[in-house]
Amino acid sequence: MAYLLMFVTLLHLITLAMLFIATMEKSWWVWDGMENSDLWYNCRFDNSTETWLCASSRETEWLQAVQVLMVLSVVFSSVSFLVFLGQLFTMSKGGLFYFTGLCQVFAGLTALAATVIYTLHNKEILQDSRELTSGHFGYCFILAWVCVPLLICSGVIYIHLRKKE
Repeated sequence: MAYLLMFVTLLHLITLAMLFIATMEKSWWVWDGMENSDLWYNCRFDNSTETWLCASSRETEWLQAVQVLMVLSVVFSSVSFLVFLGQLFTMSKGGLFYFTGLCQVFAGLTALAATVIYTLHNKEILQDSRELTSGHFGYCFILAWVCVPLLICSGVIYIHLRKKE
């Protein structure tokens, strides 16, 4: 049981880091490696100065929904970890980590909703940007998709995890 506890704690920290990176980094949509778009900015690499020039993304309803859901997912996962630490030291022997697990499952469901919205509505989200056929989804988008099953699985493990002495 101690190994399961260490595994689920490590899994939680890894998914929380991945979720934070997916939310904050600049690579949800990429064009030729020289231009990319994320949830907050559209950036273009300037060869003459060798720097990234970024401008705020045009706010659409779909983009705002994805932003809110990804931030909410990070918040749910963070709260889940803090509650887990509190329960680990205060809960009586034999107690279950229901609240921790539910927060983690909600984090997974909000990340799922955000990635599905971005997948289905990327034309509306990126409408002022370059032609979409010359671009592809970036690593942050893929990282967000990878987080979804990991968050849900860790939530289910938390729900079934029982505190031992």
